[in-house]
Amino acid sequence: MRVMQLSKPASIDGAPLTEVDIAEPVPGPDELVIDVAACAVCRTDLQIVEGDLAARALPVVPGHQVVGRVRAVGAQVANWAVGDRAGIGWLASACGTCRFCGDGLENLCEAATFTGWDRDGGYAEQIVVRADFALAMPVGPTDLELAPLLCGGVIGYRALKVSGIKPGGRLGLYGFGASASLAIQVAVHWGCEVFVATRSKAEQARARRLGAVWAGDYRTEVPTRLDAAVTFAPVGDIVVAALSALAPGGVVSINAIHLDHIPEFDYDLLWRERQLRSVANYTRADASSFLELAAELPVRTAIQEYRLSEAGAALYDVSRGTTRGTAVLVM
Repeated sequence: MRVMQLSKPASIDGAPLTEVDIAEPVPGPDELVIDVAACAVCRTDLQIVEGDLAARALPVVPGHQVVGRVRAVGAQVANWAVGDRAGIGWLASACGTCRFCGDGLENLCEAATFTGWDRDGGYAEQIVVRADFALAMPVGPTDLELAPLLCGGVIGYRALKVSGIKPGGRLGLYGFGASASLAIQVAVHWGCEVFVATRSKAEQARARRLGAVWAGDYRTEVPTRLDAAVTFAPVGDIVVAALSALAPGGVVSINAIHLDHIPEFDYDLLWRERQLRSVANYTRADASSFLELAAELPVRTAIQEYRLSEAGAALYDVSRGTTRGTAVLVM
């Protein structure tokens, strides 16, 4: 089978992904083999490929937003059958026994592994997944529509939960890429007033079309105090901008696995019980709740298709911000 493999992290300008033919996988007793139909491309993939996130396994096949059909079922798997549609996200496994797993916080499990980082991901014709971490896909949306939801959508949904935003509240979204464009649809459904800060005039216009009551530049003061904010851009200056707009008691939820830095800021911005909280991964419960909601609304996604062999080009376009929607590899 064909895969796009990373052997050594390097700038995406240097084309570090190589197309390789490898043997078709065989499932372990508790695993599934899935024929990949679509794999969405994420900025985290870019950070792994370029080395912003230190490699945990090399060579490795990136990609963690996968939709496909079950091809083979391990001997101990009882709840999946050949032909079932399944999704694979970032969380590949958790121990199930630590205090975090016991408290419903498997996203914080110190023994967790991740798709496309610890084990081969979806830039491939087939992928192996632990059966209990494969995700049931809702009826209705297509494979192409579902793939972008499996990271940006699910993590954005968890970021909204971490922010503590309540229905009808005033929410700020800082940065407006793929994940924010999904989160705003949930927030509007909840009746929130959404304020979007992004440098791009085109993204400001898109935010208004998706229901934002205000959209402007990071340097422009938001016209009201926010009950909560979520930052999507991996830039620390944006975190401070969001904190500056919070009402007392509000929360800034940082939706980034990698952040360049957080600059020094005056304590008055944090005083009066404002909070900064990071968002780390997601739980399977998050994924199930979001996917059900996404199919019900339905959450809409803009997609730009690429062939598997064009994975490097897709990542290059993501790095330059030139994709027209979420880049999705179609097998």
